[in-house]
Amino acid sequence: MKENNLLSDLAAYLFSTSNGSGRTPSERELAEHFAVSRGQIREALAILEAMRIVERRAKSGIYLTTTEASVEAMALFARAGVPLDPTLIYETVELRKIHEIKAAELACARATEENYERLREILAASEARLATGEGLAREDRDFHLEIVRATKNSIFYRVCSVYYSMGEQRLPIYFGDAGRSRRSHEEHIRIYEALLSRDGNLAQALMNAHLQGAESYWKGLLGGPANAAE
Repeated sequence: MKENNLLSDLAAYLFSTSNGSGRTPSERELAEHFAVSRGQIREALAILEAMRIVERRAKSGIYLTTTEASVEAMALFARAGVPLDPTLIYETVELRKIHEIKAAELACARATEENYERLREILAASEARLATGEGLAREDRDFHLEIVRATKNSIFYRVCSVYYSMGEQRLPIYFGDAGRSRRSHEEHIRIYEALLSRDGNLAQALMNAHLQGAESYWKGLLGGPANAAE
């Protein structure tokens, strides 16, 4: 079993088997379940502990500590199919909006012809998908991350990539509506044109309006930060 698969599968299994106290199966039981060595389990648990997913307590056992989990951990949860807390989903959408508005401004100053060419390719792919009645989950992710890539800040790109890992299961639902996909594509075109003209203020305003739609959608479903848990 590959390390990445073991990590995500292990995280999902720990969630499914932990008892009310948060205690999970032992290293020996985990090694037997996944048919790997205890050394491999120990290494995987060390990574999960560094991500603040679990805590290993001497003479007590392994416990879930997800309330302190890192952003990378939440992306791992999403890939593993572990349900995310609704409040975390809403807060992630909100934070993504803040970051991507700034990314639009920076991209206006830093984007290269290579970035513009890639954005044109993504828009063309979006048109093709719309013509066949398909949603734009993949193209939406690619479009937004290419704008972040155009900031030429690798850390910025890595942070924003996590948001899309967390939303991988939700985006197809959001773009399952044909009208929403078409509106999103048209807004992408206007954002691209603002980037091409190097108009930072306009690009920020368009990105803000564009992401407001997604934020409102999830707020409507989740109830916003105050009562999302309900």
